[in-house]
Amino acid sequence: MDVSGGSGQPRSDDAEPTEQPAGPTAPTNDGGPDPTDAPTAPPRAEAPADTGEPEPKPEPSAEPTAEAPAPEDENARTPPGPPASGPDETDGHARAHAHAGMAKGQPPQRPKEPGGGLLMGRPFGVPVYVAPSWFVVAALITWVFGGQLDRVLPELGAARYLVSLFFAIAFYASVLVHELAHTVAAIRFDLPVRRIQLQFFGGVSEIEKEAETPGREFVLAFVGPLLSLVLSGLFYLAMQPVQPGTVPGVLLAGLMVSNLIVAIFNLLPGLPLDGGRMLRAVVWKITGRPMSGTIAAAWVGRALAVSVLIGLPLLNYSGAFGGGTSDANGMDALTDGLLAAVLAAIIWTGAGNSLRMARLREHLPELRARTLTRRAVPVETETPLSEALRRANAAGARALVVVDADGNPLSLVREAAIVGVPEHRRPWVAVSGLAQELTDGMRVSAELAGEDLLDVLRATPATEYLVVEETGEIYGVLSAADVERAFVRAMARPS
Repeated sequence: MDVSGGSGQPRSDDAEPTEQPAGPTAPTNDGGPDPTDAPTAPPRAEAPADTGEPEPKPEPSAEPTAEAPAPEDENARTPPGPPASGPDETDGHARAHAHAGMAKGQPPQRPKEPGGGLLMGRPFGVPVYVAPSWFVVAALITWVFGGQLDRVLPELGAARYLVSLFFAIAFYASVLVHELAHTVAAIRFDLPVRRIQLQFFGGVSEIEKEAETPGREFVLAFVGPLLSLVLSGLFYLAMQPVQPGTVPGVLLAGLMVSNLIVAIFNLLPGLPLDGGRMLRAVVWKITGRPMSGTIAAAWVGRALAVSVLIGLPLLNYSGAFGGGTSDANGMDALTDGLLAAVLAAIIWTGAGNSLRMARLREHLPELRARTLTRRAVPVETETPLSEALRRANAAGARALVVVDADGNPLSLVREAAIVGVPEHRRPWVAVSGLAQELTDGMRVSAELAGEDLLDVLRATPATEYLVVEETGEIYGVLSAADVERAFVRAMARPS
C-alpha cells in the first residue's frame, strides 16, 4: 500500500478583525491580502469557513495591533497584489531601479527529510524507517506465532519464540519488498518518493506527486500486490524439498500464506489499498477526471471498511478461517472484533485522507505567486521606519524591501517586527534593524504556482518572501499568511 503526500496543510485562522495590522498599509480599496503574523511553515489542510466580515477602516493615526484579521469576502475584493498590467506610476521609478540580482527564483535544495522512526537504510536513495509501532506488532506476531509453534513443534520449548521473532522480521522484509516495488515504479515514472515506513499493519511508500496518466497510476498500484504474489509463489516452491514438520517447513509455509494474504488484501478495490488505486485509475480512464476516480474508490473503501468491521468476526465465528462455534470463546471473539475494528478504522481513515488529498491537489493550481504578492517599495538601509511607511502608503504598497545604493535587495522588513515598534519611536528606528536578510530560498519566481510554489515555501520556511520577475526585477513580497488564507478559501469551495 502506498500513500501519496508532500503537500503541506494549512492551519485555521479564526482571528476576528480589529485594527489594520502593522506594516505598510494600502488604501482600503487596494485589494491585497490582509497582513497577519505569518506562520513559519507552509499551509496545512483544514479549511474553516470564511467569516466574510468587512475589515474596519482604521484611522491614519491608529496604533496597529498584531492580531490577524479574518479573510474578507472574496466577491467584494479585487485580486490581491499588483495589477497584471504592471506597477502603479507612483512606484514605477522605484521598481525600475530595484533588481533582485537573479533571473528567476530557483527552488532551493530540499531540507533533510523528516524521520519516521529508526532509519534502516536508503535503497534506491529512498530512506526506509521502522516506526515504533512496528515493535509492538513484531512482539504480537512473535507471541501468536510462538503459540502456534508450540502445537506444531512442541520440542522447541522456549526457542519457539526465537523462531517466531525470525518469522516476524522475515514477514516485514516481505512487506518492504512490496513497498520497494512501488518505489521503483515511482522512480521509473519520475515521481519523487519521500520515504518508506514500516509500521503498524504494514508499510507505506510516501510518493510526493500524483501519476500523470491513469495507466501509470494502475501500474504504480499493481506492482506491489504483484511482488507479494511472486514472493508467495517463491516460498511455495522453496517448501517442496523441505519436510513439513520442521522449523524451515513451518517458516516457509507461514511466509507463503502471509504474503498471499497481503496480496489479496491489497487487491481489494477500495482506497487506500492498492486495489483502490487501481479502481481509481480505471474510473479516471473512463471519465477523464482523476477526481471522479478518487471519489468512487474512496466510497468503495468506506463500504469495504464497514464490511470488514461486520464480516470478519462473522466469518471467523462461522469457521471460514478454520475455527468454529465449538472452538470459539469470549477472548477469541474479543480479539477478532478488536482486529476487525482496527482494520476498518485504518481503511475508513485512509479513504477519507485520499479524498482530502485529491481535493487539495485539485485546488492547488489556484495558488499563484503573482496573484498573492503584495506590492512593495524599496528603501535604503538607514531609512527611518516612519518615512518608509509613508512612502509605502503613498505608493499603495504593503511591504518594504531594503536595498543597497544600486537597488539590489538585501533584506525584507518583517511585518511582525514593525508591530513591536511604538509609533512615537518609528522616526528613530532604521528599517535595517527590523529586516530579515534574504537567502536564496527566500527569492521566489513570480511564475510559480500550485505545488511548485508550496515546495519552495516548504523548503525554506519564512514569514515573507521576495517575489521577482524573470528579468530579475522586484515584483513584490509574498507573505506566507496570504498563501495560507488563499489556500483555506480554495479548500472551502466545493470541488
